[in-house]
Amino acid sequence: MNAEQSYLKLIGALKKRKDANEAFELAGLAMGGAWIAERLAADLGLPNYGVINVAFHRDDYAEKGMTALRTASTMPTHLPFEVNGAKIILIDDVLLTGRTVRAALNELFDFGRPAQVELMVLADRENRELPITADFVGEQVSIPDNQILVLEKDDAGKFSFQLEERAE
Repeated sequence: MNAEQSYLKLIGALKKRKDANEAFELAGLAMGGAWIAERLAADLGLPNYGVINVAFHRDDYAEKGMTALRTASTMPTHLPFEVNGAKIILIDDVLLTGRTVRAALNELFDFGRPAQVELMVLADRENRELPITADFVGEQVSIPDNQILVLEKDDAGKFSFQLEERAE
């Protein structure tokens, strides 16, 4: 699992679109997806990128309580572009069940109706609960169900994955 190699694969796909003058907006899910969107925007010379916070649309919001409120206040949804009619690439670090992506779509549609939404992920764990598939995948990964894949960003902005035990 090499997050930097996965990132390079994803930026390669977006460079082709940019070179073909295809218009698109980037929106990253807080936190890891927003880090990726920020770096993609900088590396591609895009003027901005959006951040989507799914805290209030999660189906486990009642269980998260104050944790969800803290997350929402530290990185709130910010979309510095017109959502209506836009082609948006929604970015997340790890795709597992699809529940976070569902919540992100609900949040996104609170701001308008895009013409198209595509999903880009650094890692796809292929264990869906919902019928959600990524359009751009950096890497397919297989790890035990009792572990989670956590994206880390160093001081230079480089990405890496860490494996952690799932809290029950």
